[in-house]
Amino acid sequence: MVALPVGSFDMGSNNGEANEKPVHRVTIAQSFAIGKTEVTQGQWKAIMGNNPSHFSGGLLARNCGEDCPVENVSWDDVQEFIKKLDAKTGKQYRLPSEAEWEYACRAGGQQKYCGRGTLDNVAWDFRNSGDMTHPVAQKQANAFGLYDMSGNVWEWVEDSWHDNYNGAPTDGSVWQGDGMKRVLRGGSWNSKPQGTLATYRIMGKPAEGDHDVGFRLAKTLP
Repeated sequence: MVALPVGSFDMGSNNGEANEKPVHRVTIAQSFAIGKTEVTQGQWKAIMGNNPSHFSGGLLARNCGEDCPVENVSWDDVQEFIKKLDAKTGKQYRLPSEAEWEYACRAGGQQKYCGRGTLDNVAWDFRNSGDMTHPVAQKQANAFGLYDMSGNVWEWVEDSWHDNYNGAPTDGSVWQGDGMKRVLRGGSWNSKPQGTLATYRIMGKPAEGDHDVGFRLAKTLP
């Protein structure tokens, strides 16, 4: 994991979708660490004893390999993984908040994607992925040393879904809600470039996964 400094940034985009507005200043008040990569198939299997991934060599799917991100996992599945990981390691992991995720993606800047240079430099999307996931950390990392925050798989965050940022927390904490829908960030191997933008967000039902949905871990620091 990568320990990130506290800091402030402008979250959202006034030029994007309605759910990305309004732009608001967020100050990350609590130090945290976040996974350098998305959780892989191998890491999931080591904790859960199974591999739900579509790209694990099933009947109709290509085998991406254990270094590829685990996918086809729901938000609820991820919570169970975290419980078992905590029990095994004696540590306390979690999903990042949506604000923490965007802060980590932007890495101290306001760049368009989660990294510098062209999108091809930092992300697997529908134009270059060959219709499948790829091993993590093959593209360039962002300025915080994080890989694949744009593209490869969508990433669950902890927050409940809200239709816009009116009333959103400004301290980087999780935005609570009814929990009927959760937030996904970062785009995936089958996303158009818009989906991989630093500010782009979609929602998903917490009990449902898909072959382009995964996650990365976070951890609160002292």
